[in-house]
Amino acid sequence: MAVLESRTKVQLGGRRGGPDLATLRGDRWWIQPIVTMSILTAFVVYSTWAAFQNRNYYVGSAVHRDLISPFYSPCLGGNCVPGSSIGFGIHGWAWSPALIILLFPLGFRLTCYYYRRSYYRAFWWSPPACAVADAHGSYTGESRFPLLMHNAHRYFFYFGLVLNAILTYDAFRAFYQPGIGWGVTVGTLVLTLNAVLLWSYSVSCHACRHLCGGQSRSFSKHPIRYKIWKFLTPLNAKHMNFAWASLIVVALTDVYVRLVASGALTDYRLF
Repeated sequence: MAVLESRTKVQLGGRRGGPDLATLRGDRWWIQPIVTMSILTAFVVYSTWAAFQNRNYYVGSAVHRDLISPFYSPCLGGNCVPGSSIGFGIHGWAWSPALIILLFPLGFRLTCYYYRRSYYRAFWWSPPACAVADAHGSYTGESRFPLLMHNAHRYFFYFGLVLNAILTYDAFRAFYQPGIGWGVTVGTLVLTLNAVLLWSYSVSCHACRHLCGGQSRSFSKHPIRYKIWKFLTPLNAKHMNFAWASLIVVALTDVYVRLVASGALTDYRLF
């Protein structure tokens, strides 16, 4: 029996990532990239300003507190205010100690898979949304500078774990109020929430999930790694939520410590 075949020649046109028209979507697709751009821009502007302030980042024993901003912890500069230093630092460092620390969390977030998608869409419009034309006519992937630096994401992840441990220690230390004793203040809760969200953001990271189980060819031979991988998998699905929550809270934590240190706000003791 002869089989009849019919073929229709299809020619795809238009720019990469979308049709010839600006978009075929009738909804307000542009709201999400604009909101993303606004939040990320606000965070970059504020964190840059806070990093160069080099003051009001620590609340010490003068007011019976031990609170330090996450932007300045650990304080490694040679000019740290009394009580904020971890005991050693970079001798001769005259600039703000935050400039030493912020490089690592900034690198971790810049190379994060979720943030890459977010700022590619919001700032580069590559593409800004599904079914919307890309603003660029060509794509070279992440094989050239500066996008080649994204390959260092796992290493920034390791540094991030160290900083998380230090911020957890800061939160624990905040429960002891010099001259008063152990207790809970609003500041201790703020620092604790910040540490919890940063840990949640880190362990829900794709790099963390891959580190725990991604290279295993047989989970039956690695039961412990399988349990960790299985625990991290649902957290990975919430990585976007943890990314935004931790970003906002870490900035608000610096704001809170800054206001208390400047005397504009009182860190009330709860019990």
